[in-house]
Amino acid sequence: MLIDATAVPADRGGVGRYVDSLVFALDSEGAPITVVCQPRDVELYGRLAPNSRIVPTAEANATRTARLTWEQTTLPRLVRRLGVDVLHSPHYTTALANPAASVVTLHDATFFTDAALHHSIKARFFRAWTRTALVRASLCVVPSAATATELVRVARADPRRLEVIQHGVDAERFHLPTQDEIDVARSMVGLAPDTPYVAFLGALEPRKNVPALIRGFAAACRGRSDPPALVLAGQPGWDRQVERALDDVPHRLRVIRAGYLPFETLAGFLGGAELVAYPSLGEGFGLPVLEAMACGACVLTTRRLALPEVGGDAVAYCGVGAGDIAAALVELLDDPARRAFLASAAQRRAKEFSWLTSAEGHRAAYERAHRVHRRGR
Repeated sequence: MLIDATAVPADRGGVGRYVDSLVFALDSEGAPITVVCQPRDVELYGRLAPNSRIVPTAEANATRTARLTWEQTTLPRLVRRLGVDVLHSPHYTTALANPAASVVTLHDATFFTDAALHHSIKARFFRAWTRTALVRASLCVVPSAATATELVRVARADPRRLEVIQHGVDAERFHLPTQDEIDVARSMVGLAPDTPYVAFLGALEPRKNVPALIRGFAAACRGRSDPPALVLAGQPGWDRQVERALDDVPHRLRVIRAGYLPFETLAGFLGGAELVAYPSLGEGFGLPVLEAMACGACVLTTRRLALPEVGGDAVAYCGVGAGDIAAALVELLDDPARRAFLASAAQRRAKEFSWLTSAEGHRAAYERAHRVHRRGR
């Protein structure tokens, strides 16, 4: 199997965590894999997969156009030269001239169902590649039953060619934090040791519903003598409403835009919060929710798409409007026992999600794709 990791961004967002964790788990289980990656990632994948073959691209494909050109021209030749049986493309696009069986991961269907939440060019691009993958790939992997259902509904996917394989969680990185880890995270985001806070972790893009969270937080803190802070951690996005929502926050309330946090601080950041709020408008899986659960956080999220598949009964749910978020925040902030109960339940449920289990599912998908490909010859 060859895993094309060239689409993984340097900042290691959700796609990066998926690919990195899958590669590590497959290598740990002795799967015969080759990883092709950007030159900057050779050392990383060498550590993650010491028993596997790591092949760097000849030069960095820094732009999407350069990477797509490489994918359509050089990658098929690489597949032939290495004698690959299965090519796994983990982020929507794939080599159209690929001579081997192909597996493509489709992370969600929101480019169809909620196109307005994405840049128009990006939405058109991923809709086109999703349709292409559904027709051309031997098999498509999706991370949730909700995503499979949506792809059948809006993209006319053949359910027999979809394989639902849930993500796992990196238990070493996302764990119940020590007090030292919490203190380090607080210091990094500029919080005093005794300041309570509500945490958000994710890109500031429209799908994450951050403006509604900010307004809901402000409403929930109205009249509180000692309100918590709201800490927004993650890469800046293109949600133009965030700044407007921040402008309306009363001066006595503290909202911190922490930006990107190093991975080693995330357990302390998530586990040290009074609660983690993730009021997303829709997720193909909801990895940030699972990671917060693994850190023993009380999590507030929505019932949109796949999020209940992750949270189950171990998280609190709310609507997507500012008023709904405010009401849920008030209820949780005023009930420490409820927060403690959910935090404990979340940590237990998170243990049900394993990258080793996910890797086993991917190996079975690779074998199935290979059989489908051979029958189609």
